[in-house]
Parts: sequence; structure tokens; C-alpha cells
Amino acid sequence: MPRVPAHLHECALGILQRGLRTADVARAINCNVRTVRSLRQHYKETGWTADRPRSGRPRVTTTPAQNRYIQTSHLWDRYRMATTTARVTLGTHNPSISAQTVRNRLRETGLRACRPVVRQVLARHRRQQRRLWAQTHRRWTRQDWQKALFTDESRFCLTRGDGRIHVYRRRNEHYTEACTLEQDPFGGSVMVWGGVSQHHRTELVVIAGNLNAVRYRGDILLPHVVPFLQAHPHRTLQHDNATRHTARSVCDFLQDRNVSVLLWPAKSPDLNPIEYVWDLLDQRVRAIPPRNVQELAGALVEEWGNISQHELANLVHSMRRCTAVINAGGHTHF
Repeated sequence: MPRVPAHLHECALGILQRGLRTADVARAINCNVRTVRSLRQHYKETGWTADRPRSGRPRVTTTPAQNRYIQTSHLWDRYRMATTTARVTLGTHNPSISAQTVRNRLRETGLRACRPVVRQVLARHRRQQRRLWAQTHRRWTRQDWQKALFTDESRFCLTRGDGRIHVYRRRNEHYTEACTLEQDPFGGSVMVWGGVSQHHRTELVVIAGNLNAVRYRGDILLPHVVPFLQAHPHRTLQHDNATRHTARSVCDFLQDRNVSVLLWPAKSPDLNPIEYVWDLLDQRVRAIPPRNVQELAGALVEEWGNISQHELANLVHSMRRCTAVINAGGHTHF
């Protein structure tokens, strides 16, 4: 944890005097709670907020101009490496400074090395399509979203290794029994299809094998989607731009039966609210848990029917909030 800069001492005391908790102040100035307590005690005893003089190793960059140069260099080039800055910066006692010194000066100004957010490479017309879609559907009311049938496929694995399990061990304890985890990476999986709307849901279809355009038309659209839309008229089908959904045979099939399809721009964020339903379904199935693929398929179908319509309505309503947020930040995300 880096030292708190001097200009934040009085700021922290001012926040404490307003009645905020010590933990809130520590979170605001990015330091430890004990640091804030020590600062308050130091102010009560001495009446000063500045640190007491300390003896120690002198700083290799003592001039404010050098510190500003380090900060400005990394603000102009956010991907500039600390070693590059250290190589061209002269120190007080040595011809150059270390990369760790550069990192320390950057931390003092609030700059930390983090992994960048990776975004898709979008052409200009792709950005325009995504922005136009968000601006158009931002004006949709709750009644408009109630007319959409959100569908998708999802695969549920019998065993799941998400990489978040850690074990504390000593050196040379890699293969001790207490530090090893038994897991079958080929436990099997089940692929399902389903659709939800504000007040209704389709049956959960268990898909055997791979799903292509022919099977999607014959096993999903014809026996499940078309009867559902006929029983609930004035509905709009939503599915993503997967190849099996956008194949010419599928588009002709939907057009022949006058099925209205919600346009979905290419390379767009996955805003389908059924993803929240899949996550809820996965949590409920993991609580059982199933022992084989047959039990997994049965548990998925059973828990799909146990999800209340109130929960589905809240998840579907999140679609309206997503479009509003994305449109509001369109200049950043598009």
C-alpha cells in the first residue's frame, strides 16, 4: 500500500469531520484504515497533518519537474513501459533510475498498471448500425418489450472448472493428496433451447448433438416457435446472428410464415435477457447437483418450470435498462 500523498491528509481529516466512517475515508483516498486512524491521532496530538521528518534513503528524483515529466509521459502514451521512461530519465546520483522508481512516482499520482479492456474491432458502418439500433429501441416502452420473445441456446456442463479454485501449499507439495483435486474434464454436457417473454415462456428443449440450420428449422422453429407465436399473436421473435439463425433457409421459413424478427446488429453486445435466466437456471441445477448427463437434463427441465413468472418478468425488463445505458454511453462503447 503506497504512502498517502501530503495533499490528501487535510482532505481525509475534512471528510472525517463531516461524520463519515473511517473505512469510507480510507476507501476514498485509497489507503488502509489504520493509516486514517493514525492520521487522526497524529492531528489530535500535534495539530499538524504533515508527516514527521524521517531519515532514510534519499529519493533519486527530487525535482518536481522530473516527477511531472514521468507523469506527463505516461498520460500522453498510456502504453508506455516504465523501463522506457527509466532509461531516458536522469537520476540525482546515478545516470539513470530504475523502473520501480517510475512505478512509485506514478502510483503517487494515482496511475497504476492495469490490463486494458479488450474491445472488438468495429468498422464505421458497424458502429453506426449499433448506435442506430440503440437509439431506436431506447424509445421502446415496457409494452413494446412485452411483445418480444427472447430465445437462445445454452450448453450446461456436468462438471465445471472455472479456474477460480486455489490451494495453499508449500514447495514440492504439488502432488500431495491434500493439494490435488479430482475432476473429470469429460463429464458430459447438455445443450438446451428456450424462449422467454414478459408474461410467457416456451418449453425447454433438450438438443441432442449439434444444432445446424436444418435442425433449428425442423426441431425448434416448426414445433415450438411457430405454435407459440400463433397462440400469442403480435409477437416478435428475437435470436442472435448465429449462422444457424441467419441461414437463407431459416429466413425463408420465417418469412413464409409471417414471423416478425427483431433486427440484431452484427457484432453487437449480448443484451439478450435470457442470459440471466440461464445463469439463474445454472445456479439452481448446481445446488442439486446431478450425477450424470441424464440427471442433468432432467434437472434442467424441472428447474426451468420452477422459475416463477415474476422472476422472468424482472429479467426481461432488464433489456430496457440495457438499451438506455448503452445509448447513453454510445460515444464510448460504439
